[in-house]
Amino acid sequence: MSHITPVILVGGSGKRLWPLSRESMPKQFVPLLGKHSTFQQTLLRVADQDLFSRPVVATNDSYRFTAEQQAHDVGIDIDLLIEPSRRDSGPAMGAAAAYAKSLGSTAVLALASDHLVIGSEEFRDACRQGLAVVRLGGIVTFGIPPTEPKTDYGYIRPGAEKIGEVLKVAAFVEKPDVQAAMRYISEGLMWNSGNFLFPPALLLSEMARFEPAMASAVEEAVAKARKDGSTVFLDTEAFEKAPAKSIDYAVMERTDKCWVVPAKFSWSDLGTWGAMLDVGAPDSAGNVTEGPVELDRVRNSYIRSDGPLTAVIGVENLVVVAMNDAVLVGHHDDLLRLKDVVQRMSDSKHRAATEYATMHRSWGSTEEIGRGPHYRVRRLIMKAGEQLVLQSHARREKHWSVVNGVGEMLLNGRTWTLNVNDDVFVRRGDIHSLRNPGPAVLEVIEVHTGDNLDERDMIRHNEPAKVA
Repeated sequence: MSHITPVILVGGSGKRLWPLSRESMPKQFVPLLGKHSTFQQTLLRVADQDLFSRPVVATNDSYRFTAEQQAHDVGIDIDLLIEPSRRDSGPAMGAAAAYAKSLGSTAVLALASDHLVIGSEEFRDACRQGLAVVRLGGIVTFGIPPTEPKTDYGYIRPGAEKIGEVLKVAAFVEKPDVQAAMRYISEGLMWNSGNFLFPPALLLSEMARFEPAMASAVEEAVAKARKDGSTVFLDTEAFEKAPAKSIDYAVMERTDKCWVVPAKFSWSDLGTWGAMLDVGAPDSAGNVTEGPVELDRVRNSYIRSDGPLTAVIGVENLVVVAMNDAVLVGHHDDLLRLKDVVQRMSDSKHRAATEYATMHRSWGSTEEIGRGPHYRVRRLIMKAGEQLVLQSHARREKHWSVVNGVGEMLLNGRTWTLNVNDDVFVRRGDIHSLRNPGPAVLEVIEVHTGDNLDERDMIRHNEPAKVA
């Protein structure tokens, strides 16, 4: 059996799952259900080496290190395909197809990184069914038999032509109202999962037929790409020539070569907090809870705390999500408005609208603990063998205290060892760096003070160290 090249698309900000999902740490990287993020669950679903080859993760530079770290944490090696800008799923999938084609792949499985799939073996069976059609020159998608008249999903109308259990697609149908959705279910339409299996050469030829500028741009971006180990950086100038358009509008709704596998696995795109009620395990009152919560006379609600103890009394049909820096309270019927609310908060420069407390870097991670007008407190976690860039600041000072591991401090040309309970004060203009010689993780509490706490207040000095 030919191996399938999995391409996992990692992008989007997941505003409808705020505050757990934010621009700096979107929902695919957050453990929504269980200990693994949906990105990690997707990687594990394609880990069968008899069926799948090494995964390719298509993402942008902002999410590069998080994807790399989360893949490492589940023991899966990946290639990274870095998009220089966001151009929607059409160019992303086209570039992935061109890259897979350059590797000699004959079958690509393009998967969203933020979907929930229950039934990994059933999922792999669906891929095997689809592979038979791919070998005959078809593009395959996975249709989900609907369980209710969803209005936030697109639908697929299957035709009469069949190859085994795989049906020719008659049409893709846009998101309906409730009455249309009920009619679609009675007519045998399926939810569109937005995941595709295809020969890369065929996808590119269909893209060239319908969107020639897009096809030309992505193939040029791959041909001129820069490679650094297992990371491939698409050429910026070429990629940005591609029109920003979804793969559905660019190709899938226009091609006559699309087929659908009726899925036997359970699926959700986890697009809203209401979806968490659908996939969770409700109590006798219909409530789904996560974290330290206490309920009294609450019905049909989703209550989650990722930090503070949260008590909810005498309500129904609500979503309550409490985090250390932000809280959401909303009625089920109004959840689709959350995206607009988050946009307004972002426009008003509310930091918690887009920034997550924990940020992943090439050398480790930072977690914000507290902030005021002229100070910021963070916890730095540095991996063994890693190092900050040699740097200085013009408008802020900082204080480092080691709470775990051993650090190697470089300050104005002098180097010394920092052990647990040691600290150091870095003044404005001081040229400094910090290194973890290993073998343990280095943990440091960092306090910034000054009149400019922006990360852009940094001067990098010539030194072969990691990116801060």
